[in-house]
Amino acid sequence: MHKTAARDGAGTAVRYRERLSPSLWALVSAAMCAPMAALVFAPLDSVVALVVGVVVGVLVVLSLVMLSPAVRVEDGMLIAGRSHIDAHELGAPVALSGEDARHARGAGLSATSWHLIRGGVDGIVTVPVDDPDDPVSVWVISSRTPDRLAAAIRRAQATPRTPCR
Repeated sequence: MHKTAARDGAGTAVRYRERLSPSLWALVSAAMCAPMAALVFAPLDSVVALVVGVVVGVLVVLSLVMLSPAVRVEDGMLIAGRSHIDAHELGAPVALSGEDARHARGAGLSATSWHLIRGGVDGIVTVPVDDPDDPVSVWVISSRTPDRLAAAIRRAQATPRTPCR
């Protein structure tokens, strides 16, 4: 889900939002836990096996979807999963896809980078960290729409800072 210049329930300005949910094939594969669980309970009772299979399948698929990380740009902050950084402490974001993205999340991945990489998501956004005191040199983030994420980071960097109280 992507929103531009919207407001969430708390009233904060949301510039970009994306949930890195699993691909359809990953969800179908996870749903295969249902018949396996049902087979375990089939010798006891077929009704119990059916109920257990459905419950296990639903729980596995829901947990994969609900526990998938979100990437957001809001109120001058880049939030990726549970980590966040002020957009003004970042350099120019670079949106990559295809072979360039594969290299960035593979052989080109720095040992000092912070990354949120998800399988099945082709695009990557790399954002260098300008803070000399930060041990992380670059953020590497998976995105289905890397151009939109990079643009949202640029917009957050362009907005003037409001002083903290």
